[in-house]
Amino acid sequence: MKLSVIITTYNSEDWLRKVLIGYSVQTETDFELVIADDGSTIKTQQIIESFSSKFKYPILHVWQEDNGFRKSEILNKAILKATADYLLFTDGDCIPRENFVKAHLKHQQKGYFLSGGYFKLPLHLSTFISENDIINQNCFSIKWLVSNGLNFSFKVSKLSKNKYFASFMNWVTTTKKTFNGHNSSVFKEDLLAINGFNQDMHYGGLDREVGERLFNLGILAKQIRYDAICLHLHHERGYADQEKIAANIEIRRFNIKHNIIRIKNGIVSE
Repeated sequence: MKLSVIITTYNSEDWLRKVLIGYSVQTETDFELVIADDGSTIKTQQIIESFSSKFKYPILHVWQEDNGFRKSEILNKAILKATADYLLFTDGDCIPRENFVKAHLKHQQKGYFLSGGYFKLPLHLSTFISENDIINQNCFSIKWLVSNGLNFSFKVSKLSKNKYFASFMNWVTTTKKTFNGHNSSVFKEDLLAINGFNQDMHYGGLDREVGERLFNLGILAKQIRYDAICLHLHHERGYADQEKIAANIEIRRFNIKHNIIRIKNGIVSE
C-alpha cells in the first residue's frame, strides 16, 4: 500500500459523504482511508459503511468518545492504526481533486513533508455541489463555479489544471511551507520521531506546531499547494476558544525558541 489518508471528522455526515465521493474517483487507487472520528454519532458510521465497497482496502474507522475538542488525540490514534508508511492528512470537509493522492505520491521525498493547499467555498456552493458534480469534476472547474455564483478572484487560480502554471506558482508563492491539517503528507516514521500531535493543544495551530517540530527534527518542506488541491466546504467553528488559541501560540513559541522536537503528551505519554 502506497499511502494512508487520515481524514478527521465530527458529526458532519453530509460533508463527509461528499469527501468520500472525492476519494472514490481518485486516479491513484492504491491507498487506504482512515477516518479519525472525534466522537460522532452512529450516522457517521453509517456513511462510512455505505462506502465500504468503493475502495481497494477497507476503510478504518477510528472513533473516540465525544468529550469536547480532542483532535490531537484522535489523530494520534489514527496514526497508530494507519497501515502505510506514508500518511496524508486532511479533513472531512475537504473534497479532493481527482489527482490529489497522485500529486502527494509524485512529490513524496525522504527528509521532507508536503504542504498542500485548499480553495474555500461559500456555503451556498458547498451545499449545491452534488455527487455527479464531484464524480465528473465539475466542482473543480473555474467556469462552472463562477457560473454557479462564485465571486471570481485570483485565488481561484489554484484550481488551474495547467501543470506548468502550478509549478511556477508553487515556486513564487509567498505562502509559507506549513504543515496543514487539511492537506499535508509525511512519512510515518518522522511523526513517530516527534511523538505525533501535541495533546496539550486545543483548536488553533495544532497542525502548524507539528510542522515546526518536524523542522526542528531536520525535516524540510515542499510547497505543492497548486498541485494538490481540495475544496474546503464551509462550516462554522463553534469550538474556537480564544483563550485556548492564545495558549497554543505560547506552546508554539516555546517549542520554536527551545528547538523542541519530541513533546511529552503525544502518541505516547512520557
